[in-house]
Amino acid sequence: MEEKRNSRDHKRRLLAAKYELRRKLYKAFCKDPFLPSDMRDKHRYKLSKLPRNSSFARVRNRCISTGRPRSVYKFFRISRIVFRGLASRGPLMGIKKSSW
Repeated sequence: MEEKRNSRDHKRRLLAAKYELRRKLYKAFCKDPFLPSDMRDKHRYKLSKLPRNSSFARVRNRCISTGRPRSVYKFFRISRIVFRGLASRGPLMGIKKSSW
């Protein structure tokens, strides 16, 4: 199941990267107050016709081993649960349990 979620998220990332420049351009035209309103409306319409998954807001950081979407450490790309298990077993270099 996690592969399906991760592959879906990967597809969203690719689509967002593909349409990033076009989406930013349309948004800039929509927000420019000095342009005529019909031109802004035209670009707002073009922005609405882009694929939904082409927005970076729909991209979610997921754990690469479990697919868990919450509490993912960005540097390691794994969830806190997997991180704790790997840290206690020792495969993560330089990570050890703190004690003071």
